[in-house]
Amino acid sequence: MHALNRALLSVVSATALFAATAHAQTAPAAAPPPPEYSKVEIKTTDLGNKTYMLEGQGGNITVAVGDDAVLMVDTQFAPLHDKIKAAVTKISPLPLKTVINTHYHGDHTGGDGLFAKDGAVVLAHDNVKKRMTEGTSNPVTGAKTPPALDRLPTKTYTDKVDVELKGRKVQVGHPANAHTDGDTYVFFPDSNVLATGDIVSIFEGRYPNVDVGVTGNINGIIAAVAGYIKLSNDQTKVVPGHGPILNKARLQEYHDLMASARDAVQKAMAGKTEDETVAAKPLAAIDPKVKSTPEASANFVRMIYKSLKT
Repeated sequence: MHALNRALLSVVSATALFAATAHAQTAPAAAPPPPEYSKVEIKTTDLGNKTYMLEGQGGNITVAVGDDAVLMVDTQFAPLHDKIKAAVTKISPLPLKTVINTHYHGDHTGGDGLFAKDGAVVLAHDNVKKRMTEGTSNPVTGAKTPPALDRLPTKTYTDKVDVELKGRKVQVGHPANAHTDGDTYVFFPDSNVLATGDIVSIFEGRYPNVDVGVTGNINGIIAAVAGYIKLSNDQTKVVPGHGPILNKARLQEYHDLMASARDAVQKAMAGKTEDETVAAKPLAAIDPKVKSTPEASANFVRMIYKSLKT
C-alpha cells in the first residue's frame, strides 16, 4: 500500500457528514457521542533536539523546550489539560510559558483557558480571536461553533512573528484563507520540525475539512502546502493537524492529492449547480486513495465547489 494511503488510514474521524445526495440545507447527521476523556492516553514522540509530538484526542500537539521555558503548539480539549500537563512535565520540569494556536477549532484550542490560568501566554492569528469571540457556522457540514470567550488568545499577530524561546528560534506564519482564515504554522529550524495545523490533516475514511464558513479555501490549502514543501527538506519532520508524522515526500503526495481533487471538481462543475456537481461524483477515481465513504466524498465536493465559487 502506498505510504500516503497508509497514513490516510491512521486517525479516526470525529465529524458527522451528510449523505451523498443530501442538499446543503438538509439538517446534519447526529454528532457522535463525546470522547471518554478518562480513557485517553497521551503518547509522546521525540522528534529530536528537545522537540516532541503529543497525541491524545484532537489535534496533534508539538512541544519545544528552551533554556528556561517550554512552548506548546495547540492544546486539544479542556478535559485533557491535566494529562497533557503531566506529559509535558515528564518532558521537562521547566514552566510552560507559551501556547501557539494553529487555528480556532475546539479540538486544538479547548485547553487554552486552563493553560492560560497556569501562566502561559496564548498566541494566535488575529482571526482566531475574532472567530472565537463571534462564533461560526459551517454552511456545508451544518456544524456551529459557539463563542469561546473563556479561552480567547491573550496575544495575536497578523502575518509573521518570531516567538521568543530562550536558546531557540521559533518562526510563526499565517497562510491566508486555507483551512480557515486564521491558520498558523510553526517552524523550529534547529530541530527541523514543522507544525502545520489542519491545513495538513490525515483522516480515516474522509478528506480534510475546508472551513468555507470562515472563507477557508481549497486553493489556499494547496498554496499553503506548496509553501510548506519549500520550507522543508528531506530531513524535515512534519507534524500535521491530525495523523502521523510526515516527511517532505509524503507532504508532496498530500499536495498532489488536494490539487487533483480540486481539478476534478472544477472540471465537473462547469455549467452545473452544486447539487448537480455532487451528483456527478467527480472524486470517484480519487476516493479509493483515502478510503472515502460516499458521504465524505460528497461533503468534500461541496467544500471545493463553494471554495471555487467565491
